[in-house]
Order: sequence, then C-alpha cells, then structure tokens
Amino acid sequence: YVLICLCSCLICSSNSFAERLLAFACVEGIFFSGSFCSIFWLKKRGLMPGLAFSNELISRDEGLHCDFACLLYSLLQNQVHWQKVHLIIDAAVEIETEFVCDALPCALIGMNSDLMSQYIKFVADRLLVALGYEKKYKVENPFEWMEFISLQGKTNFFEKRVGEYQKASVMSGLQDAGKNFVFNTDVEF
Repeated sequence: YVLICLCSCLICSSNSFAERLLAFACVEGIFFSGSFCSIFWLKKRGLMPGLAFSNELISRDEGLHCDFACLLYSLLQNQVHWQKVHLIIDAAVEIETEFVCDALPCALIGMNSDLMSQYIKFVADRLLVALGYEKKYKVENPFEWMEFISLQGKTNFFEKRVGEYQKASVMSGLQDAGKNFVFNTDVEF
C-alpha cells in the first residue's frame, strides 16, 4: 500500500517532470532489487532454473528502464536539489527494506535481512551516482556474486534459451547518424 501511495504521489501528481523521473528511476532501480537478489541467490545455488531465467529477463529490462531514466535525467536543465533527491531515495529505500525484511524473516546461508538492507542501500548509492549525485549510504555490496549478474553473457542457443540482448548489425550504420541527434525539451506536443 505504501508503495502505491509513494508512486501515485510522485509519479501521478503535479510534481515537476524531474521529480517524477526520479521516482520512476527509484521504481525501476530500487524497488524489487531485493527480490531480484534473492532469486539470483537461488540461481547461484543451481536451484529453480526456470525462475532464475525469468528473473534474468525481468531484471535486465528493469535495469534498462532505470538506465533510460538516468540518461533522460542527465539531459534535463532543471534538475532536483540533492536534498529533495535524498528524500525520494530514502523513501524508496525504506519501502524496499521493509518489504525485504518482511519477506525474509529468517537468515539463510549467505543471506539475511541485514545483508539485504545493506544491498538495497548499495543499489540506491549506485542509482544516485548514475543520476549525477554523490553516494549517500557509502556501503559495500555484501553479495559479491551480484556483481557478475550484469555482465553480458554468451549463451549457446542450441543448449539453453538465450537471455541476453544482442545489438542488430542492421543498426550499426545508424550509429554515426545519432551524433547529429538533438534532444529538445522545448517542443510542444
């Protein structure tokens, strides 16, 4: 319920576009990071491969959405003051931490609610840096195996379903055309 209220207050309101974009980045980059992490914990142990594969696809898409929000935010002329950014990030971290602590009431081998809370703060710091701000929480990633999740893999598609994106060679000629692209926020629709 709190998640829905936060999203509707920040995204579907009269807040500035920059604030709504920050909220979108939090939804895509912080919310569910604990869930993704716990399913990757299962993958690391070779458990539930179907769920792990689905998790790869979904977390990859969420990551791309977050990257898009950060890129678009970097193009804005009127960005949000760092104190307001910290309030938005803090709210997202608090909601995600509460969710993870409720979902993980007992410690597992290599994972518990304290480590998950630290991981969520680590993810929030990474988001802050991607948005052009300094880290707030200054914590280390407690799950070293999560660093390898974002690395691009090569899958033998004869043996396994492929979960990576591949850039089409058709688009390679358009890369130079993108250099002349101008992003204009003054155009009215």
